[in-house]
Amino acid sequence: MKIPSNLWRRLGLGLLGVVLIVALVYVVMRSGPLAPVRVTVTQATVGSLSPSLFGIGTVEARRAYLIGPTAAGRVSKVLVDVGDTVQAGQLLAEMDPVDLDERAAALDASIARAGSAIAAAQAQRRDAQARSELAAITARRYVELGAQKFMSAGAVEAKQQEQASAEAVVASADANLAAARQDTQRLAAERAGLRQQRDNVRLLAPANGVVISRDAEVGSTVVAGQAVLRLIEPTSLWIRVRLDQGRSAGLVEGLPASIVLRSKPSARLYGKVARVEATSDSITEERLALVAMDTPPAGLSTGELAEVTLTLPTPAPAVLLPNPAMRRQADQVGVWRLEGGKLRFAPVRIGLTSLDGQVQVLEGLKAGDEVVVYSEKELTADSRIKVVDALTGSQP
Repeated sequence: MKIPSNLWRRLGLGLLGVVLIVALVYVVMRSGPLAPVRVTVTQATVGSLSPSLFGIGTVEARRAYLIGPTAAGRVSKVLVDVGDTVQAGQLLAEMDPVDLDERAAALDASIARAGSAIAAAQAQRRDAQARSELAAITARRYVELGAQKFMSAGAVEAKQQEQASAEAVVASADANLAAARQDTQRLAAERAGLRQQRDNVRLLAPANGVVISRDAEVGSTVVAGQAVLRLIEPTSLWIRVRLDQGRSAGLVEGLPASIVLRSKPSARLYGKVARVEATSDSITEERLALVAMDTPPAGLSTGELAEVTLTLPTPAPAVLLPNPAMRRQADQVGVWRLEGGKLRFAPVRIGLTSLDGQVQVLEGLKAGDEVVVYSEKELTADSRIKVVDALTGSQP
């Protein structure tokens, strides 16, 4: 029986369609949406972390001074410049004293005049005292003569009145002398205040240090409290470091620190935490610490950036996993655990994290458990997986 050629053609086309469908199903199952998700796995191990905190900080001076006048005025002299080393008490700049010197001279003349007034008051008091003593002696003699009937009562009373008048003159002289002395004290206080004002126009270094800024030039006018110069103590330099709040557990004073300055990336310095600030930055979620250097390098400038690594105390051994193995579902942190080739999400409680990416697992896993570290796609409990040694794609 001869088969028609068109039938052969139909049979060939049908067979070709079946082959294409099988090939398509194979491709879909191997690399399409239904293909298994490639993952890499690891085993949980027990070990101890070397926990540390890393942060970026800026160099600051613990003791810095703004040198400026206490009253508005014009700068008449600036004797130092940026970078100069100064000693405590050294004259750095001077303000125009305006009329302070003339006012001081006027006060000196007033004090001299007050001294003359005191001398005159003292002389008047001595004269009044002598007259009072003479009047007292005369009055006593008249009283005795009156008792013997040699003097009339009127004469005795007159002498007693002269004695009282002389004593009143003495009291008046005492008051004048006290007033003259008070005037002298007042003028002396005014002179002391004026001298203080005169001294304030001389801007002196409060401590040994280095000038880091010159904010006013000769002839410029500054207000009270405005800085003419800025001074720091080089030995008081430290680093203000910002650290992640989430990893700052165990941050206390005295922690050893390793420091790398941006200006000297190949040199490593050492120090320790000198202070932990009581407030944190709620926006950046960072804590602030101040790190003192054991030996500050020469030429270190304020404002320079530094990389700081703080070494935390070594914790007790615990189950460890790489940080990429951690997943979050809703409000739970956990890992995808392999059990008999099936996936199961295991919630865990984590502890410290080291800089090399190892995480403490305090609850939820035991040593030897297999967990997924990387996956091509987001996983679910029903995901089909294929374990491979490494993935070239990025983790979801």
